[in-house]
Amino acid sequence: MSEPDLPLVASASQTVGPFFHVGPGASDRCGVVAAPGVPGERVRLRIRVLDGDGVPVPDALIELRQADAQGVYAAPPGPGEPAPAFAGFGRLATSEDGVCGFETIRPGAPGAPDAAGAAHVTVCLFMRGLLRHLYTRVYFEGDPALDRDPILSLVPADRRPTLLARRAGDGVTWDFVVHLQGDHETVFFDL
Repeated sequence: MSEPDLPLVASASQTVGPFFHVGPGASDRCGVVAAPGVPGERVRLRIRVLDGDGVPVPDALIELRQADAQGVYAAPPGPGEPAPAFAGFGRLATSEDGVCGFETIRPGAPGAPDAAGAAHVTVCLFMRGLLRHLYTRVYFEGDPALDRDPILSLVPADRRPTLLARRAGDGVTWDFVVHLQGDHETVFFDL
């Protein structure tokens, strides 16, 4: 006796999400990386995540880590210690239009003022469909140190623009677009 012809249906894979909007990215408090009064140039870093078709990803989770204006990374507070004015860390979920925004300061180059690298923000992206999270960097367009950054110099010159945030018209906001696939795919680092 033979089995009836049944259509083949793909089964679910073991991927991350979607659970971010009810979990660790549900609070806008994690979008304040540097509280008002922290020394440095105040900026709003607006990150937009697009899939391979250019469609916004509404349920991604963005984590970032950055140095302060002097290029120093903050140590996490100990048990029972209050949150510092500069955390150097942020975590937000993207909205329906694939966007989240962090209130922070423009970072100094790590190890500044003698640093060889350019100021940057490290970004970790979690989202449905990923088996592993993705890492990239956000550099600031026009930074004179871009040409001497040792990590950026490893990226082919024609791909470097995918790592640049561009200043918006308000003079405070920097826009960074993450393209997950396609012609303008963002450079991701294998860590």
